Amino acid sequence: MRILAADIGFGYTKATDGRQFQVFKSIVGEANPIQFAESLLPSQASQPRHFSIGGEDIFIGELAETQSRGRGFTLDHAQFIAKYAKLLGLAALSPYVEHGDPVRLVTGLPISFFRKYKDALTTLLQQRHTVTVVQANGTREDKTIYIEKVRVVPQPFGSLFNQMLDGQGKALNQRFVTDKIGVIDIGFRTTDFTISDKTRYSERGSLSTDSGMSVAYNAIANLLHEKSGTQVELYRLYEAVTRGVIKIKGQKYDLTVLAQQAYSQLATRIATEANRLWADDWDMDAIIITGGGGAALAPFLQQQIEGEVLPMPTDQDARLNNVAGYWKYGVHIWPAQQAG
Repeated sequence: MRILAADIGFGYTKATDGRQFQVFKSIVGEANPIQFAESLLPSQASQPRHFSIGGEDIFIGELAETQSRGRGFTLDHAQFIAKYAKLLGLAALSPYVEHGDPVRLVTGLPISFFRKYKDALTTLLQQRHTVTVVQANGTREDKTIYIEKVRVVPQPFGSLFNQMLDGQGKALNQRFVTDKIGVIDIGFRTTDFTISDKTRYSERGSLSTDSGMSVAYNAIANLLHEKSGTQVELYRLYEAVTRGVIKIKGQKYDLTVLAQQAYSQLATRIATEANRLWADDWDMDAIIITGGGGAALAPFLQQQIEGEVLPMPTDQDARLNNVAGYWKYGVHIWPAQQAG
C-alpha cells in the first residue's frame, strides 16, 4: 500500500510519492502520430506523456503543447472537473503505481469550490482505472491504477501541512499547531485565503477569489497582442515570462517590465482582498504566502499585507508546497499504510 498525492491545478499538475515529484502543464491534447518520437538529447528524456485512458489516446502536458493539433486547456471549474481532472491526475500518478496495487490518494480543491466538487472529484478518482502508458519508442504498457481511497482537502491546507508535519506525518513545527495562521495560496486560476486557528479551519476567514496568476498573464497576453497582432495562449507564456523575453514571428519582445507591472497590480488586488477579509482577525499570529504564484508575487505582497508575513523558503519550488503537504497529511491519517 502506498500513499500518493496530486495537486491537479489549472496551470500545472503536480504529484509525489514522498520521494520523487513530477510537474507538467495542465494541457490535454489529441495524440497525433509522431514520425520521430525519440528525444534528440538523452538529457531531455522525461516521464511518459502519452497515454490511452478510457479508449482515448491523449498527449499530456508539454507533449500536448508541442505536438497536438487539438489542445484542451480551461479556466472553467465545471469543465475542468468534468473533462480534464481525471486524465491529468492519472497521468501524474502513473509513474508511482505498480499494476493493480492499491494506493491511497490525497488531493485538494480551492476553498470556494470544495463543497461543490469534493464528491465529484472523489468519485472520478476512487476506483480502478485501466491506463496504457506509451513510451517514446512506442512501447505500450497496460496498467491498472487502483485508487482505493481518496481524501480531498481544502487546497491551501496543503502548504500548512507541509510546514506543520515531517516526513512521518508527525508535528514538526509547533507554531503551526498552536498559533493562528493565515494562508494566501496563489494558484493559476484562483487565490485561496484561509485561517488555521490552532489547526481548526475558520469558515469566516476562508475564501477563493478569481485573483490567480492568470489575471497577470492575461494582461501580458493582451499587451503582446496589441504590439504583435498575435494572441499568445496563456500556457505558452510560462517559460517566456521566466526568461523575460518572447520571440513572436522573429521579433523579440521584452517581458520584464510588462510582468513587473502585471504582478504589482495583481499583488495590490490580492492584498486588498486579504486585508478586507481578515479585518476582524487582528489577532493573527502569522501569514504564509504560498502556491505557484506566491514566489512571483511575494516581493510585491509583503509590504501590503497587514500582519507578520513569514518569508517564503528559497530552497524549494513553491509549486510543490501543496502537494508535498498533501502527502505528509496522507502519512498522518494513514500511518500504517505507507510502505514500499
